[in-house]
Amino acid sequence: MTRTVHELDRSPDVRAALADPHLVPELPPVDEGRGRHPLLEPGESSGRGASVAWLRASVSRFCSGESHARRRALVEAELRRVDPAELRRAVAVGPDAVGEEVRIRVVRTLAEALGLPEPQAVAEAVAVVAGVYFGGTDPAADAAVAELVELLAGEAGGEDELEVVASRICLLVQACEATAALVRHAAAGAAASATAAAPDRPVGELLAETLRRDPPVRVMRRVAISGTQVAGREIAEGDVVVLDIVAASREDRVGPGGAARAAGGSAQLPPGSEVPLAFGAPPRECPGREHALGLAAGLLEREPRTAFARLHHRDAPLLLPNAWDHASAAALVADGFEAVGTTSLGVAAAAGLPDGAAATAAATVALARQLGDGGLLFTVDAEGGFSDDPGRVAELARQLWAAGAAGINIEDGREDGALSPVELHMAKIAAIKAAVPGLFVNARTDTYWLGCRQAETERRLAAYQQAGADGVFVPGLSDPAGIGALAARLDVPLNILYTPAGPTVSELAALGVRRVSLGSLLYRTALGAAVAAARAVRDGRDPAHFTGAAPSYAEVQAFSAPGEG
Repeated sequence: MTRTVHELDRSPDVRAALADPHLVPELPPVDEGRGRHPLLEPGESSGRGASVAWLRASVSRFCSGESHARRRALVEAELRRVDPAELRRAVAVGPDAVGEEVRIRVVRTLAEALGLPEPQAVAEAVAVVAGVYFGGTDPAADAAVAELVELLAGEAGGEDELEVVASRICLLVQACEATAALVRHAAAGAAASATAAAPDRPVGELLAETLRRDPPVRVMRRVAISGTQVAGREIAEGDVVVLDIVAASREDRVGPGGAARAAGGSAQLPPGSEVPLAFGAPPRECPGREHALGLAAGLLEREPRTAFARLHHRDAPLLLPNAWDHASAAALVADGFEAVGTTSLGVAAAAGLPDGAAATAAATVALARQLGDGGLLFTVDAEGGFSDDPGRVAELARQLWAAGAAGINIEDGREDGALSPVELHMAKIAAIKAAVPGLFVNARTDTYWLGCRQAETERRLAAYQQAGADGVFVPGLSDPAGIGALAARLDVPLNILYTPAGPTVSELAALGVRRVSLGSLLYRTALGAAVAAARAVRDGRDPAHFTGAAPSYAEVQAFSAPGEG
């Protein structure tokens, strides 16, 4: 029979086609000899005979009418047991497995939330099935379906129970591919739009834009089970309708009630968003859209979301030189360093003030404004936040962010040589992240400098991670074994202070360190070089012999901030 193919790409036409009961999903091709609706034979164990073809024939995705309504109800019942907000939290804070794919994490988190046995094994099997679920065949996928049936079905394995099992597998398979693709597309969009120190958009806004501009579901196909009319076209029984979701999504606009429908009682998408076409439309609107958005949002929150944060997630650590004024920062950037930090000692000493005494808040903010005006990528050493009031520390963070800072380094060491209470430092970190989510918080502990060693260090770093720190800093730790052991236990990048007597940068990289700071080394070296040059001139010797070649007057002038002479 000759079948006409109709292509629709306008949003109203696509939505009309999705709502037309005469147009139903097309069942993908199946293996020859398996039949269109293969089922387990009576008396077989729950695993034997299961295949991808059996799965397709047993789920709501590829059926219509009464069977679709019944099977959709099974999926909805499963989803009612899972809170999307809890999914978002679980996938965001769960531990990383080395080399784990996004889709494995998605499925494992959802399987755990559903209370399924052996979530890791379920996730690995689902990933195999997902590769051919929407078309194609693979003996490994058939074996994975059989494994999933064995894991998820009870002893009886009756037809009703197998339909429930099929609905669970279907739910996991669709979450596997679509949610992982949504995260990939959103992350790529965020990376493409990010500037050096600018924040990425809020997660909800990013997801809404991704679903409109680059949805994970790009094409939907429907087949006419009887004659109908869509978009002024006569569609005969057996005709195929191809729906261009990408083109239709890009012209989507807010419709009546769109904000309420998109929000669905949660805050995954911003108010005013139409329900994205990637989630279908009634009567087949995806029942798990809020769960998918929760998983995607949680995964995106795990990702480094600014250019500065991404510098901490590479094979080579970020070597961060620390500047004390605009010229020193500009000179370092001109020499090829990707980012700079400030040094609290250098800023304080240059102003004639003591370091670590909360005396340089104004000077620190002023320097941040100079560096921001110069367009540099930088993070600020802010001692302990210059206050023990978390609200005032948060206000400092807002000022630094407004000035252009990409990060803040905040320490728990005190002027009197003691350590701040863990709870106080946690409160400061949490206050900063609540006030300025995009600011990279590097939480420093001075345990090694103050004589407290491994146990106290690990306790504090675990607490600071829990409070929301994006990275942790342990100056004074230089033992390779201790560095390696600590890096292996952390979920965030480890920052180590370089010391000439300690490991090299390449050795620190091999130990798992992701940021290496120079601290006050450059400032102290500059002071020493200045005195050595003056001494050499006084003694009738060439100062370059002791200090190296100095930049020219014109070169230093070129480091001036915009608008300054």
